[in-house]
Amino acid sequence: MITKFSYGTPVETFAVVKDFPSAGHEQLRHFSRKKGTVQYFTCMLGEEDIVYGLGETMRGVNKRGGRYISFNYDDPHHKDDMPSMYGAHNFLIVDGEEPFGAFFDTPSKVVFDIDSKGSGVLSVACETQDLRLYIIEGETPYGIVKQFLGIIGRSFLPPLWAFGYGQSRWGYKTERDISRVAAKHEEAGIPLDYICMDIDYMDRYIDFTVNKRRFPNMTGFSAKLKGKGLHLVPIVDAGIKIEPGNPVYSEGVEKEYFCKNHEGTFFKAEVWPGMTHFPDFFQEKVRRWFGDQYKFYTDSGLEGFWNDMNEPAIFSTEYRAKDTKPDVERGDVDQPERHIADFKDFFHRLDDGREKSNYEVHNLYGALMTRASGEGLGRLLDRRYLLFSRSSYIGAHRYGGIWTGDNASTWEMLRQNVYHMPSLNMCGFLYSGADTGGFGGNCDRELLLRWLAVSVFTPLMRNHTAIFTRNQECYRFRKVEDFRTVVSLRYRLLPYLYSEFMKAALRQDMLIRPLAFDYPGDEKARHIHDQLMVGESVMIAPVLEKGVKGRVVYLPEPMTEVRWSSEGFTCIEVGAGERTVMAPLHQVVFYIRKGKLVPVGKQVSNTSELDLMDVELLGTGTEYEQYADDGYTKDCGLNRCVLRRKA
Repeated sequence: MITKFSYGTPVETFAVVKDFPSAGHEQLRHFSRKKGTVQYFTCMLGEEDIVYGLGETMRGVNKRGGRYISFNYDDPHHKDDMPSMYGAHNFLIVDGEEPFGAFFDTPSKVVFDIDSKGSGVLSVACETQDLRLYIIEGETPYGIVKQFLGIIGRSFLPPLWAFGYGQSRWGYKTERDISRVAAKHEEAGIPLDYICMDIDYMDRYIDFTVNKRRFPNMTGFSAKLKGKGLHLVPIVDAGIKIEPGNPVYSEGVEKEYFCKNHEGTFFKAEVWPGMTHFPDFFQEKVRRWFGDQYKFYTDSGLEGFWNDMNEPAIFSTEYRAKDTKPDVERGDVDQPERHIADFKDFFHRLDDGREKSNYEVHNLYGALMTRASGEGLGRLLDRRYLLFSRSSYIGAHRYGGIWTGDNASTWEMLRQNVYHMPSLNMCGFLYSGADTGGFGGNCDRELLLRWLAVSVFTPLMRNHTAIFTRNQECYRFRKVEDFRTVVSLRYRLLPYLYSEFMKAALRQDMLIRPLAFDYPGDEKARHIHDQLMVGESVMIAPVLEKGVKGRVVYLPEPMTEVRWSSEGFTCIEVGAGERTVMAPLHQVVFYIRKGKLVPVGKQVSNTSELDLMDVELLGTGTEYEQYADDGYTKDCGLNRCVLRRKA
């Protein structure tokens, strides 16, 4: 059961797509509400209650014991206790005697204190009088999540090639650099589907431009790579450079499509290209205009994009100088502490006529950029596109996916990748993943292999790192055959992973889940957060510690243990309970549930060679419902067939 409560005059966030009448405030259950300068809600947690959700937040799958601030923030120094990240996902689930979920639908700052002082109190402080609150009641946390996914709309559907392996680096500066990456993967026999282009492909970091000296013929280059089954994926930032003569800038100024400051002139903020204006994505006409700009890329044959710097990130403004200048030439990717005043200095004109400072609606900016981009690509392309963003809000999942931002090459960030995935799925973001290997710092061989073994099972599988860090393309490490083996597993599993993603999206379900969601009566499973369910058949238990050869794995039921190596798949039946499992770096171990099947395909060099229906079946089941389509058609239904094991 879902009940909506409205307070004040809420800003339309587009997060919820189903309409509900507002209930009287006296009907609010689970929370006590105190009205003051903020909307303040509290509830008491039971001693054994677990709190799930909140999407892209640090700590673990169980959010109890932490304090989290929904205020989208560009900070590459990810630490366990950092309160804010790049996304605002204000949905949580309390798993107790009477499970319930709560979605605080407001684009303003929200502070969640989930028993951080051990008092048993869950408090939510919304820094606005204007919000909608949805209370969802159900018998289980998983059932509550399914209800929530049903009201926020279906996940966007990427093309099949977006589930392949992607290679990226801030520092690929020329056509030759990218050609070398493609050739080295081919030489090493490591499958590859796309290569991302960071800001260096642009003319002076200006959106919707290409540096003609470095990329003299982007259309021809894109076509050449497509002939090999590879796609180019350029970055697009939020700020439009102030430069008379630039047609995008000139049109934006003429039509007043940019955000304004206190004086009523266009707000100026410095980002990579220098001083820029920010498009006012809160206006439908601006979103349509910005989305149409992607024609610059699609005319060159590009069909995949990643949006960045859209919190928005700001180096300095016309009112405040930066503390330390990020210098691309010396590789300074750390940015100074943001002043909250930056976001109070520019304003949005909402479609309902109200004017709001960015600070008041801050968390929605990146999501509206994703919406503008996704709707534009939907008009420009006759097939599915790839789009993923750094900043997000619930609802943006209908237009694109997300990656979890500028992480680091540390074991803690690998563990956090595992924790993020089910929490993001709870908030609708099925197509998600982290920078495999870490963006900042120097990744070593062991960490990259362990991270790849996790990313094999996440929809977005991209190796990405920063300029002036160690190059971490797989072919650069010794014993390259180990990397070829791990990445190849991704392609063998694509008939299953693609099928499970599409079924979850079209049925508005989760793809990646905590064990407790599938085994609600198992108290031990309830407290294990470093093992995950992937689709209906698979459980993963990755190695997440440095220098170890294996780990303890808990099986809630008898399963098939599958070991993948260069020799192929080896399967054994194992009983329920705890077991110590050895997992050498050159192998990946995963599990298939009792009575379930996993279709695995043939080995390919990229998805252009993949036949989703040419499979063998692993596991002890007798039937598997497989989804398969052409991998690019937009308006696909639930195209399924039943695979049956031969007697």
